[in-house]
Amino acid sequence: MIDNPEEARYQRAQKKVKDLKDFFSHVRAYVIINLLIIFLRSGFVDVIRGRIDDQDFLDWLDWNVLLTPALWGIGLLAHGLYVYRDRFTFFRSWEERKIKEFMEKDEQEFRNNRWE
Repeated sequence: MIDNPEEARYQRAQKKVKDLKDFFSHVRAYVIINLLIIFLRSGFVDVIRGRIDDQDFLDWLDWNVLLTPALWGIGLLAHGLYVYRDRFTFFRSWEERKIKEFMEKDEQEFRNNRWE
């Protein structure tokens, strides 16, 4: 445990910067790889279409051009939501309101049951 609050704040800020850097590296890889996949698909298959008679392979390639960005995009979205979770104050305030609501409800039930 860190005794110095300034050091603790510094370490939290350092972790946030690392998380941001990792997220932007993830975005960069996503964009580069998916552009490469789309580029290769658009030109590559047209060039080799005459050489490849295996329709199953071509179908598999077509699906991967669609599925790779879609599935990876879901992972990227999850990563982004994790990194930017502090910006979603609505959820935090909603949690606090719900906690207070349940505590008040329990308190009310306790008061009502106490006199029975």
